[in-house]
Amino acid sequence: MNLWSARWRPSPLIVVSAVLHVAVIFAWWVRPGAWPWWLGAVIADHALLAAAGLWPRCRLLGPNWTRLPAAAAARGEVAITIDDGPDPDVTPRVLDLLDAAGASATFFCIGRQAARYPDLCREIVARGHAVENHSEHHHHSFSVRGPRALARELAAAQRTLAGITGVAPRFFRAPAGLRNPFLDPLLHRHGLRLATWSRRGFDTRQGNPDKVLAALTRGLAAGDILLLHDGHAARTPAGEPVIVAVLPALLAEIRARKLRTVTLAASDPRA
Repeated sequence: MNLWSARWRPSPLIVVSAVLHVAVIFAWWVRPGAWPWWLGAVIADHALLAAAGLWPRCRLLGPNWTRLPAAAAARGEVAITIDDGPDPDVTPRVLDLLDAAGASATFFCIGRQAARYPDLCREIVARGHAVENHSEHHHHSFSVRGPRALARELAAAQRTLAGITGVAPRFFRAPAGLRNPFLDPLLHRHGLRLATWSRRGFDTRQGNPDKVLAALTRGLAAGDILLLHDGHAARTPAGEPVIVAVLPALLAEIRARKLRTVTLAASDPRA
């Protein structure tokens, strides 16, 4: 049986939250005078759900790839993931650097950006990399939107990216990694896995390549998922995109540690 095609099952936290809401409604009817306690319980539950959504690597709201599967780690594999593109200036330079090192990467592309630069998006796939779903518009308010709005963002990006590359994305990364409890069942409906990261260099804000590289390589090990950005990339004092400045040294360090880069899709046991 294909487990991914099985019925969606909510996480334990979502189950407890649903049971709590039902229990509070019943308790309020039985003992209306104790309403401050029931209201406090609901507020505490919502605070916990919100905190889980604001923690990108959290698994309380559903499955979340923060590292590669154990089998991939055993093979010495790591994944470089690159968000917010494609960018007409930065992405071609990133592709050339990856080619020069014989490395592969996963590009989490914004649907609207891909539609503006479809040839570049196709070039990513043609060079042996993967294009995955990073929402259609990359709204900063993504994590506070309701299920219909989230469904539109997922489905639109899925159609856009599959239409351009001919390959339907298999992974999703939320804008800034932030989400809410409505997301997990929608991902399941589209056959998408949520993926975040184990290491990031904050290269949209940090313009010092040495600091970004140190954050990415300190303790770097098999199974790590690294986060970089070709879109919204910070610039060095010389005006160079940070990812372009960091990538050669990062790839050299990966080789020095006898690790191998793979796309997320290549390490997916569903493949």
